[in-house]
Amino acid sequence: MTASSRGPYAKGVAKREEILTKALEVIARHGYRKTSTRELAAAVGLSEAGLLHYFGSKEQLFEAVLRARDEADLERLGDEDVVGGLVKIVRHNRDVPGLVQLYSTFSAEAGDPQHGAHEYFVERYQRLRESLADSIRTRQAAGTISTAADPEKIATLLIAVSDGLQIQSQFSLDDEPAEVMEHLLALL
Repeated sequence: MTASSRGPYAKGVAKREEILTKALEVIARHGYRKTSTRELAAAVGLSEAGLLHYFGSKEQLFEAVLRARDEADLERLGDEDVVGGLVKIVRHNRDVPGLVQLYSTFSAEAGDPQHGAHEYFVERYQRLRESLADSIRTRQAAGTISTAADPEKIATLLIAVSDGLQIQSQFSLDDEPAEVMEHLLALL
C-alpha cells in the first residue's frame, strides 16, 4: 500500500482534486473576477480558511487551477500534434470565457518576477515553445509547413497570437479566434 492510497494524505489529495474540479467549473462559468474564494469554499463544503489550507493562498489556488486547466487541455488533445492541438484549445476556450479571463489576467500579473506564478508561466511558455517547435519541424518534414520558417520563431509567434486572441475574445470581436489561427497556419 502506498502513502497516497491510505489515510489523511489520500483524503487531502482527493479534496484538493475536488476543489480544483469545482474551481474549473465555477470560474469557467462565472469568471475570475466574479468568483470569490468564499464561493469556491462553499461549493466544496469548506470554510474559506479551510479552502486556502490546501493551497496556501488565493494566488496559489488560481495557479493550481491554471495547471489543472493545462492538464485537462492535454487530455483533450490526446495524440494530436501540438500545432493542431493549439487550434483545438483556442476553439475550446470560447466555451470557458472565465478561464480565459483568469489566464489573461494572471499571465499579465505574473510578468512581475515577484509574482507567485511567475515561474509557472516561465516554465509553461518554455515547455509550450519547445513542443510547438518540435511539431513545426515534423510538419516541415512532411511538407505541410515551409522549411523557410524558423521553428522556434514560429512557435513564439503562435503562442503570441493565441494569447492575443484570448485577450481579444474578451471584447466580443467578430473574428472567431480558432479561424484566425487556422488562417495563420494556412499561410505558413
